[in-house]
Amino acid sequence: MKIRLVNNGVFTPIEDINETLLPPKEGFYWIDADVDDLVVLQPLFELHDLAVEDCLTEEEQRPKLEIYENQYFVVINSIRFDDEEIFLRALNMFLGRHYLITVTRQKINELRSVKPILWEQEVDTADRFLYHLVDIVIDNYLSVGDRIEARIESLEEDILMHTKKSHLTEIIGLRSEILWLKKALGPQRDLIATLNKKDLRLIDNDLQKYFGDIHENAVKIYETFETYRDLMGNLREAYQSSLANRANEIMRVFTALTTIFMPLTFITGIYGMNFDYIPGMHYSKGSVVLLAFMFLIGAGMFYFFRKKDWL
Repeated sequence: MKIRLVNNGVFTPIEDINETLLPPKEGFYWIDADVDDLVVLQPLFELHDLAVEDCLTEEEQRPKLEIYENQYFVVINSIRFDDEEIFLRALNMFLGRHYLITVTRQKINELRSVKPILWEQEVDTADRFLYHLVDIVIDNYLSVGDRIEARIESLEEDILMHTKKSHLTEIIGLRSEILWLKKALGPQRDLIATLNKKDLRLIDNDLQKYFGDIHENAVKIYETFETYRDLMGNLREAYQSSLANRANEIMRVFTALTTIFMPLTFITGIYGMNFDYIPGMHYSKGSVVLLAFMFLIGAGMFYFFRKKDWL
């Protein structure tokens, strides 16, 4: 657990957690904790039992806002995409008048990337910290969305150029991830709408309006992933169409080759019969003439098929 006094974006480490129970003269306290630290934090800050239970039992939570007497419990999901799988990590936050407690099970990059913004914006209130943290989390969805779109385009190009059976597994896996993520984006969009419109006494009225900009991004992300879902359906159809075209192409080649060899097989069948007299059988150069004739037939049919674009 790390405790910091944040004043105008400047961080000052705090050793004794009891100092955080009273408001500082300036700034606010940021307590960055793990779920194990809730044993200490719950009695000190009177954290609600249900909120603590959510932090302890659920890795991927439904985004929400719970309003208690002296604090708000806010849950938002951080996103990570490693080109193979999408991961959501719950970022649990307890917002008080003079403090913000962040509780996570695993390290979340947004908690590190928010620090330069706090310093640049000279943040000195807990609600402004909450705003910037939520803003970074939502912006990360946009960057992940761009990477997913690039992955879809790359997969589409691979399918059109070189269709493989592994492509179907990738399509099904990525589509499942997108559908699962889309279900989580709806509650997150509603959460930010609540932060924007609902009368919340622990969030400054002027600051509350800025959540509207984040809400627009959240709606945009939701609609973008809806588009990705449709694209994955189109991609699966393209895969099936490519397989069908490939099968047709193979069958066309086999049919053409079979057709070319049919007259040659007919000729060799005639000269393989056990008759005493077959034209040219006893001619000294008969085999050469016959092979040349067969070659001309095969070459002629091949040329004809190429001219018709059947091969």
